[in-house]
Amino acid sequence: MTSAAPFPLPHVEMDGHPATEDDLRVPALFGFGHFTALQVRDRAVRGLGLHLERLDAANRELFQLPLDGGLVRELIRCALDRAGLRDASVRVQGFLPPGESRTRVMVTVREAATMAPGARSLMSVPYARAVPHIKRPGEFGQTYYGMLAARAGFDEALLTAPGGVVTEGAITNIGFWDGTSVVWPDAPALLGITMALLERGLAAGGEPSVRRTVTLDGLGAFRGAFICNSQGIASVRRIDAVEFGSGEKEMEGVMRLLETVYGGASAELL
Repeated sequence: MTSAAPFPLPHVEMDGHPATEDDLRVPALFGFGHFTALQVRDRAVRGLGLHLERLDAANRELFQLPLDGGLVRELIRCALDRAGLRDASVRVQGFLPPGESRTRVMVTVREAATMAPGARSLMSVPYARAVPHIKRPGEFGQTYYGMLAARAGFDEALLTAPGGVVTEGAITNIGFWDGTSVVWPDAPALLGITMALLERGLAAGGEPSVRRTVTLDGLGAFRGAFICNSQGIASVRRIDAVEFGSGEKEMEGVMRLLETVYGGASAELL
């Protein structure tokens, strides 16, 4: 008897066709590249334009080549059609194998995912990503420290720079509530699409967020915290030994505000 896979294998396409064995040698042997991860609901994506801008900017920086947003949308649509999905988790990756002059675009599609319910616990780790503004595959440090955090009974790793400066979660952005406004760490980190939508939405609603340096020894000054990525938003109950229980009721209102702002972000059809 064979055991079931822990999760359904994704449908994978390269340059608009189902990936062949030769295609899969590209990410296996030439993994230098970039990607964006997005959630599709009824063939629409919140912040789609931001995802396309991210892919184009990273492609120009890494390969000195543009990556056309219209082409990316077509490739996503083709992959969704062949997978037979209207709701999905999608990853778009760009590669440039040695000797080639055009970007190879890989699209993976699997069942839709949402942020699991419940508040999170984070373990701080002494790691900050190089070139953090580019989202890229194969991040050993994030995976390694995320594994250590899980083994220690935490939900995720919290990446920190020298001096205990908070940067970002291993696979999320992190924000804090100081009793007056949302505070984003002012440190080198990836600007996640959900973070960007929240930042814009809060400002548009008259509740602008701020960016300030956040350090581990200053966590006690905050009433609460939350994490966010393409799968959604979740509150944080503790970081290391720092508990945010005293601000739990207050954070319930903050989380409702964040969910309302995020839910109000327009979704663009593919």
